[in-house]
Amino acid sequence: MKDELTLAKAEQACRILEELGLDVWLMFVRETDEIADPALRIVFRGSVVWPAALLYVRGGGRTAIVGRFDADGLPDGLFDRVVPYDRGIRAPLLEELRRLDPRTIAINVSKSDVAADGLTAGMREVLEEALAGTPYCNRLVSSEDLLARLRGRKLPEEVRRIRRAVEVTESILSHVLERTAVGETELSIYRRFHEQMGAHGVTSAWVAAHNPAVDAGPEKRLGHSGPTENRVREGHLLHVDFGVRAEGYCSDLQRMAFFGARHRVPDEVARAFEVVAGAIELASRALRPGVKGCDVDAVARGFVIERGYPEFLHALGHQIGQSAHDGGTLLGPAWERYGHAVERIVEAGNVFTLELHVPTDGFGGVSLEEDVLVTETGSVFLSKPQRELLCVSGAA
Repeated sequence: MKDELTLAKAEQACRILEELGLDVWLMFVRETDEIADPALRIVFRGSVVWPAALLYVRGGGRTAIVGRFDADGLPDGLFDRVVPYDRGIRAPLLEELRRLDPRTIAINVSKSDVAADGLTAGMREVLEEALAGTPYCNRLVSSEDLLARLRGRKLPEEVRRIRRAVEVTESILSHVLERTAVGETELSIYRRFHEQMGAHGVTSAWVAAHNPAVDAGPEKRLGHSGPTENRVREGHLLHVDFGVRAEGYCSDLQRMAFFGARHRVPDEVARAFEVVAGAIELASRALRPGVKGCDVDAVARGFVIERGYPEFLHALGHQIGQSAHDGGTLLGPAWERYGHAVERIVEAGNVFTLELHVPTDGFGGVSLEEDVLVTETGSVFLSKPQRELLCVSGAA
């Protein structure tokens, strides 16, 4: 049975090769159930055991050179040619490259984008040994530009799946947060999220041990950590960072609740919330095709700093798709750790998070995150932006 979306992404890859002037994209993999190139699942829903060369050709054409016992398990209709081998991959790979005679061969290596860095060190050595003594050894280039565009330009069906993930996430967030009471632990809240994921037939968008992140009050620092026995208290904030995977695509949202009546929300908390929500709204207006990722980040970062808050020490937004962190263009500052991903250009079809936080003194951090689709003329929220602090009263 054909996987129409995977086939459409494979065809999109060949068109992007043409656009970039690259001749061949080569994924060189083995034992993919053990260690899978993160780019593999975009264009290939299957697995191989023996070393395999999956070649996508500029303008069209796809060839799989695979072990004989892997050949019958390839997805239907995905490759125009399947070349099985027995003793070794070198001879059939060289024969195919001589037939195509590519001037450039894109391979999955990157210093800036983990999602484009799937070729293992061992398999690169195997590839270079196979190509030794041929002109093709000197024609290897990074596929990072190809993969940034392939991952980033979401097809309509991909956008539909992300929308569904966002809708389910919002439904679960509302259900759990509106029923949370003073005295509950972060762990008990976390468990209810997982019960709701099961009820909705979805799975975790990232490592389940810290999805959702549940942070109650000022004692818990925001970050990539799991829930604890820390309890929700009257007059404190609760922060949740949560995302689901639905039909293979992810969401990633953050929400804030205050435990107490609305008229008791401290001015400091109300102001912090307004600044975070305002920065996200401002960034969404700056997010459009043709701008650099770092320029969008600078809009939100400047807004926060100008209002007297410390600089948030992370990027404003990452792309989402089949992964919660989907690679490609990053909305972030020009810091060493982000490489040149922040210099990339935003394109229509990209789906980004917009997220940031500011501290308060004695109540907990204020952090929000929304999911946004870039259109031909600007951007639209896929999530319903939280523009008002959720106030919850009652005790467990």
